[in-house]
Amino acid sequence: MGSLRLAIIMVLNALILPAQASAWSAGLQTLHLPDPVDGLPMQALAFYPSEGAPASTLLEGYRVEAAERLPLAIGRFPLLVMSPGNSGSPLALHDLATALARRGFVVVAVEHPGDNARDHSRLGASSNLYGRPLQISAAITAVRADARLGTVLDHGKVGVIGYSAGGETALILAGAEPDPARLLQHCAQYPDDADACQHQGVLRADHAELGPQTDPRVGAVMLMAPLSLLFGRQSLARVQVPALIYSGDHDQLLMLERNAEALARKLPQPPDYRLLEGAGHFVFMAPCDPQQAQRMKVLCEDAEGVDRQGIHRTLQREAARFFRRALQSGEQQVQR
Repeated sequence: MGSLRLAIIMVLNALILPAQASAWSAGLQTLHLPDPVDGLPMQALAFYPSEGAPASTLLEGYRVEAAERLPLAIGRFPLLVMSPGNSGSPLALHDLATALARRGFVVVAVEHPGDNARDHSRLGASSNLYGRPLQISAAITAVRADARLGTVLDHGKVGVIGYSAGGETALILAGAEPDPARLLQHCAQYPDDADACQHQGVLRADHAELGPQTDPRVGAVMLMAPLSLLFGRQSLARVQVPALIYSGDHDQLLMLERNAEALARKLPQPPDYRLLEGAGHFVFMAPCDPQQAQRMKVLCEDAEGVDRQGIHRTLQREAARFFRRALQSGEQQVQR
C-alpha cells in the first residue's frame, strides 16, 4: 500500500506542478460586453494559459508577452479579475496578468468606462464608485459564459486584483460598504491631499440609484497601494475573504496611514500585509521599456535602490501562491 500511495502522490504532483511554475505561454482574447451602468459597450482583456509557442504583442504602447489566437491549454483554471487605478489602462498590470496566465490562471483585465486612459468623465462620481464593482461582476459573468474561455474555467470562487482605486473596487465586491462622509472629513482635515480631494471630497451623484453591490463569487482579493479612505471598521465588517495587501512606504499619491495601513488594521480577517521599503505608488505598474520611460517619466521612475523588476518577480510568485491557496476547490483539475 505504501508504494501505491507514493505512486499516486507522484502522479498528482506531476499534474499540479505545472500550475505552480510557468508551464504555459499566455494567450490573449478581447471580451466585449455591455456596461451595467448604462448599457453602452465596454471591453476587457482576457489572458489565458496556452499550449502554443510564446509570443508577444504590441498593444497601445505596451509590449505584452501574450498573443491572440493561441490554443487554450487543457484543464480547469481559476479566474482572476483585475481593476486598475483611476484613469488607468487594463494593460497597466500586463506583466502580472501574463505571468499568472503562464502559471495556470485565466486573468481578465477590465477597462472601466468613464475611468480609463482615454475617458475621465466619471471621475468623482457615484457611477464610478459603485459602477466599477458592477463592471467587474459583469466581466466575471461574461467570461464564464464565453463559448471559448468558459470551457477551461474552474467555476469556483473568483479572485480580484485591485490597484489603487481598484483596491476600493475589490473591497466593495468583497462586502465593504463605502461611507462618503469619511472622504468629506478627510478632505476637510487634509485639503492638500491633491489626489483624494480633487473634488473637495464631494461625490457627484450622477446615478443616485446605484449603491454598493457585493459579489458572492469573490473568494479572495489582492490589493496593491489600495485607495481605502471610505472604509471604517464597521464599513469593512462584512469583508470575510482572504486578503493580500502590498503598499510602498513612500507612496507619493495616497497617504499610507489613511489607506493601506489603516485598512490592514481594520479588516475583520487580518490580511497578509507587505510594506515595500522605498517604493512609491507607481512601482506596481509593469516595468517600463526605454520608450515608456521617456513618455511616462512620472509613472516609470522609482527611487534609488528600488528594484521594480525584482518587486514584480516577487508579486507574480506570491500572487500565484496566494490565489492558489485561497481559491482552492474540488473543481480545479489542472492537466498537462
